[in-house]
Amino acid sequence: MSVLRPFKATDLFKFNNINLDVWTETYGLSFYLSYLSRWPDLCCVQEAPSGRMMGYVLGKAEGVSNEWHGHVTALTVAPEYRRLSLARNMMSRLELVSDDLYKGFFVDLYVRCANYVAINMYESFGYSVYRRVREYYGNLGVGKGGRDEEDAFDMRKPLSRDPQRRSVRLNGRDMIVSAHDVS
Repeated sequence: MSVLRPFKATDLFKFNNINLDVWTETYGLSFYLSYLSRWPDLCCVQEAPSGRMMGYVLGKAEGVSNEWHGHVTALTVAPEYRRLSLARNMMSRLELVSDDLYKGFFVDLYVRCANYVAINMYESFGYSVYRRVREYYGNLGVGKGGRDEEDAFDMRKPLSRDPQRRSVRLNGRDMIVSAHDVS
């Protein structure tokens, strides 16, 4: 049986099996360390009995005064461990901490518009598209015939402090903003 536990700095030496996935955003060591030091309660890993990392989530709390929300910076599961509900378990923990500890109104994340598998997964977790962000992942599509494959969906899930569901927008796929408009 695997265990869901806090992400430790030493885990950075053993997550290559996860980070080599084409859809996984990777960052420099200082980026990971800044998350682990500032929001350790929003970062966790799923670990196999052998000690092998199966997946991880990196999150943070952001916002102003009474408008806090949780943010998923990275969620990934190694290909050999997919379809075991590991992502759902890690997201549930991040949502619970965002709700109980940070008193957030919602949890948000950005996902590539071309990543249909992830979009469907997040929708099954209760997330919906709030808006489409043009060229969020850069303008790599411009030199390739103007394709918008690097756009992102800003997806959100309301938490208990948002009973009116203000963080949800029914026509979110039609709301298009520039990456410069996203803070």
